[in-house]
Amino acid sequence: MKFGEKLRQYRKAKGMTQAELAKAAGVGSTTIINYENGKTYPQNREVYTTLAKILDVDADTLHNENDDFVSSVSSQYGYRGKKQAEQLITEVHGLFAGGELSDSDKDAVMKALQQVYWECKEENIDKYTPKKYKK
Repeated sequence: MKFGEKLRQYRKAKGMTQAELAKAAGVGSTTIINYENGKTYPQNREVYTTLAKILDVDADTLHNENDDFVSSVSSQYGYRGKKQAEQLITEVHGLFAGGELSDSDKDAVMKALQQVYWECKEENIDKYTPKKYKK
């Protein structure tokens, strides 16, 4: 389950509106709406902790490694990179649909795929960036 889906689920279970959660967390209502719709993720890990305290859940329950991966790719490669990362995650989850791997094995595979993704991005930068733009 993605961060936004979890946030919505725990907010509703707590009986809070998006506006109430936003006010309690010290962020704008639009921010909570964007989180729940999966448009953005918290850039700062402390936001996860703040939201978790308000919703009476563990911060790790809200947060997952995929969120960090997508956020990192988005900040480094923009919208297109973000969409590619989200597509990679979606396709990889399809591999695990049979449920034959343990959670730790799934995490290991996902981390390995993320590493390959980053290596490919760097390789493509080296290969396709014109020399005048390289630092």
